[in-house]
Amino acid sequence: MILIGTMNLSRTRETGDFYCPTCSSRRGYQLRATRPFLTLYFIPTIPIGAAELFVRCTTCKSRWDESVLEMDEESHEAAKQEQFSAECLRAAMLLAISDGSGTEAEVSSLQDVFQVVFGQEVEREELGRLCSIARSIKITPVNYVQTVGKRWDNKQREQAIQVLFLAASADGDLSDERLAILSELRDVLEMSDGEFERAIEKALALENEADRSSMAG
Repeated sequence: MILIGTMNLSRTRETGDFYCPTCSSRRGYQLRATRPFLTLYFIPTIPIGAAELFVRCTTCKSRWDESVLEMDEESHEAAKQEQFSAECLRAAMLLAISDGSGTEAEVSSLQDVFQVVFGQEVEREELGRLCSIARSIKITPVNYVQTVGKRWDNKQREQAIQVLFLAASADGDLSDERLAILSELRDVLEMSDGEFERAIEKALALENEADRSSMAG
């Protein structure tokens, strides 16, 4: 009986140092090439596909596209913050429509929330687009944060709770349903009661400061 199969073979093409987004510091890397081969009696014989390149951190073993080598620390941190802000916005939108409401006033209030926490303006059209997507995918804010929150650091988790709390209470009334969701989010983000309360206190302080500035203006 002839035994035929496939296997991937990898080899290191180069090594060096790079800024690892996972480690948030400079680390050693390997530029690896992997390519599928047809095997005969478990011996690789004929390549059956093009080689795929990836960068592997020698410390955390994370894998990245080779373009990661072209970015410096500042570019990485800016990209991470941009991604985090987008994830917060999606989570806040999911929370805003979690009870089936998602009124125009609630959706528009997210613009104020992001201005308060991030000092960042969000276009009304972008919020409308996200609201439409959120309604169609039918994912809960807890499930979404459970997926994306794994890569958030402590500061980002605190900011996320600030955004989510302000979004949940944007209409001036924090419902029991939304309060329960915030409690679940605290557990998902593995925050202590003290950390959770401090995040909310900071959110309220930011909101009050923004209100005073608005009145002064």
